[in-house]
Amino acid sequence: MRTGIALAVMSLVLLFVWERVDVVRVGYHIERLKSEKAALERERDELRVKLSGLTAPDRIARVAMGQLGMVRPRQGQVILVKVPAQTPDPTGPASMVLGLAKFASTKRSH
Repeated sequence: MRTGIALAVMSLVLLFVWERVDVVRVGYHIERLKSEKAALERERDELRVKLSGLTAPDRIARVAMGQLGMVRPRQGQVILVKVPAQTPDPTGPASMVLGLAKFASTKRSH
């Protein structure tokens, strides 16, 4: 009888210790995930800033003219075409305006 009680008490103590160890392990895991989340949020913010810089209209114009040899369109090269909407859109305008441009390249392909 005493061995049965001792075995039951020992089992309860081991269960309690195992539970506490598991709680601490899960706590460490949560902290590691919080750190990882913070690092990913910083990286996301840095990438958003980089995207904003790369998609800035001034930068795109510099790259187009400097690296790709494009020039601004001259008078008469930009043609606006008015296209009627296919189906009425209650949230948008009744027609859509498209801008088309021909770019003259200063680079020659041989």
